[in-house]
Amino acid sequence: MPRRPMMAANWKMNKTVREAQDYTAALLPRAADAEEVDVVVFAPFTCLHEVARMAGDSAVVAGAQNFYYEDSGAYTGEISAPMLLDVGVGAVIVGHSERREIFGEDDEMVARKTKRAVEADLLPVVCVGETKEERDAGGMWEKVSGQVRRVIDELEDAGGESVVFAYEPIWAIGTGDTATPEDAQDAIGKIRDLLRETRGDDFAESVRILYGGSVKPENAAEIMAQKDIDGALVGGASLEVESFVELIEAAQNAVAPPE
Repeated sequence: MPRRPMMAANWKMNKTVREAQDYTAALLPRAADAEEVDVVVFAPFTCLHEVARMAGDSAVVAGAQNFYYEDSGAYTGEISAPMLLDVGVGAVIVGHSERREIFGEDDEMVARKTKRAVEADLLPVVCVGETKEERDAGGMWEKVSGQVRRVIDELEDAGGESVVFAYEPIWAIGTGDTATPEDAQDAIGKIRDLLRETRGDDFAESVRILYGGSVKPENAAEIMAQKDIDGALVGGASLEVESFVELIEAAQNAVAPPE
């Protein structure tokens, strides 16, 4: 069965509640036309409840940008899986490079967060990727494969549909530099091969793997045309409804071209 594409907006630390309301109101009717695509909006915590409320039973899923693997306790400033579920959240980003690079999250923490998300029926979008220095030194695959393996080791018997990976070369995030579609396919194809080696064909073929890193309407169709790329995790180009809708349409056209 073909993997269902996903187009995900990561607002990062942007948008007030009012701005989130305006964006969601404009997005919902447009996203309804993309029947073959899963649309996720990863909003800041302050906006999440409102995005989830407005999205309701629509095709748009409200997602959180982070959470902690404990359900409650003395973890000042953190948010738990039950809190996210309580406000209608359906997905969560785990291990974004900004969490790893700025806030010191290591592979162990990312793996524990992923496991807790799966247990809670929150869909984790697990980010992996290398720095420019690591890539230039020939260490891209050592870095990325280690990140993927640590997560897979933690998931035990979980099915492939329960987790999404996002390959985000750190040197391409917010820089305007984009891995060529062929480079992105090469990395994502290797990730799928690794999943096949470690968990078998069924698991590998059911896991969705997104690309992230300066994805724009201008390059989306070419990225989506790659056989192992199942969508995108989008930063800057997702902050305006119009450009994000163009990306959703590119994903829709990749699976159901207009007649």
